[in-house]
Amino acid sequence: MTQYRGTTVRAKVPPGRITRIIGAVLAGIVALVVASSVIAWSGVYNIAASRGHWAMVEWILEFGMRNSVARHAVVTTRAIAIKTPPLDNPDLVRLGASHYHRGCAFCHGAPGMPVNPIAQRMLPSPPDLTESMRRWKLRELFWIVKHGFKYTGMPSWVALEREDEIWAVVAFLKRLPTLDVRGYRDLALGGVRVSQQSGRELATLESNPEAVGACARCHGAEGQRPMSDLVPVLDGQPADFLMSALKAYAEGKRRSGIMQPMATDLQADDMRLLADYYAGLAPPQGEPRTTDAVLIETGRKLAVEGAPDNGVLPCLTCHGRDAPASYPHLAGQNAAYIAGQLRLRKMGHVPATDGAAIMAPIAQRLSDRQIDAVSAYFATASTN
Repeated sequence: MTQYRGTTVRAKVPPGRITRIIGAVLAGIVALVVASSVIAWSGVYNIAASRGHWAMVEWILEFGMRNSVARHAVVTTRAIAIKTPPLDNPDLVRLGASHYHRGCAFCHGAPGMPVNPIAQRMLPSPPDLTESMRRWKLRELFWIVKHGFKYTGMPSWVALEREDEIWAVVAFLKRLPTLDVRGYRDLALGGVRVSQQSGRELATLESNPEAVGACARCHGAEGQRPMSDLVPVLDGQPADFLMSALKAYAEGKRRSGIMQPMATDLQADDMRLLADYYAGLAPPQGEPRTTDAVLIETGRKLAVEGAPDNGVLPCLTCHGRDAPASYPHLAGQNAAYIAGQLRLRKMGHVPATDGAAIMAPIAQRLSDRQIDAVSAYFATASTN
């Protein structure tokens, strides 16, 4: 295009030249496909993890990975059903730390826990997050934790719809670079104290020095409340309810990226022992997190009287101390946990269990104010 005495003149591209350009592009694509096929057919490219990639392949994979994450993280963030919670919430950080300790530290390390040599020999090797945390944006971390990476050892989240759990891991990853060994152990192990094993025990028993499978890391034990208000109190719950919950997690009927892997590791006899153990503990007294007397009273009326005009039955019909053993007791339960479960069901995340099928329509009829109220009431209710 040229300009002559104020008049713009568009130069025409000869049709033959356009044809030659298109032909050259297509020839290049064909050549690339043929070359790739020849390399694959010949086996000249060594796929052994011990040899690593060619430098050019490494650069292409890294370049593509970063751009793919950046692009899809934006799309995913726009479609997120659960709004980004405050990532400095201590309860959220503790929940994320507990899962990281069990599910991530083996590959990515933790303060005082180096990356396992097996993970170091993966290709690509997972980054040691105690030494180098990429400058990912929060939405990119969310996308990575949720979806994982193809052709690597990084899996996707077990329950993709549980965005509340994924945000907990992101909250912890944001905190991880600031932690020393003691700070990490306080977050990841909670009140669990791992006893020193004797030489005989180390030689003859399965060693588990960091208690990665200990339920008490999240749920507490023998009078200790859970380390996070987002985790349910199990002490004093009916054994039948606990047993059915563990089975539902193991079978995938209750969806959770945190609980499903834990429950799947358990045999039926283990589940029964755990259920009986927690059922035999005295329920801890509720710890009020709100002094809003009006809110608590609103919740009490819902629990005792229900909301007949809205088709909501009294909560205590199923969740009181004298209710059937197949339902959980709610007195003394953490308010944040109750509210979170009700909101999940209100959004349509309903476990494939009989109890959840009954509870979901009720949750969908409750307003956010009612959910906060009934949660606050049960958290302050006496367990006696």
